[in-house]
Amino acid sequence: MNELTLEARVDNLMRVLDFVDGHLEAANCPEKVQTQIDIAVEELFVNIASYAYGEETGSATIRVETEEPYHAVAITLIDSGIPYNPLAKEDPDVTLSAEERKIGGLGIYMVKQSMDAVSYEYRDGRNVLRIRKNF
Repeated sequence: MNELTLEARVDNLMRVLDFVDGHLEAANCPEKVQTQIDIAVEELFVNIASYAYGEETGSATIRVETEEPYHAVAITLIDSGIPYNPLAKEDPDVTLSAEERKIGGLGIYMVKQSMDAVSYEYRDGRNVLRIRKNF
């Protein structure tokens, strides 16, 4: 099974990472790349759990697709929460000090910097965010 659907709650993060890591390990993903992917998935899942459904709790689906012969992995996170494209937000000015910088946006910026591709679309009433990493 390459898809996991569960409640979008922060306390489910370890289940998500275990699921993703199982697929990465089966694909012989290098440890450094796995760490980068884990950080990205953590950022994205926690954002869904924290903001997608407001005060309510909804579900999130995580889909892992490895490309034969295991030179890349694509992970898609899907939720039915409030439509939100995190890629539309302006990147933070990382040349400023932490005190001078606006709050927010650093996590998705790190995701964009560490992955080879990041895409978003709102389709059929769902947010669909996809990250891809070569290895």
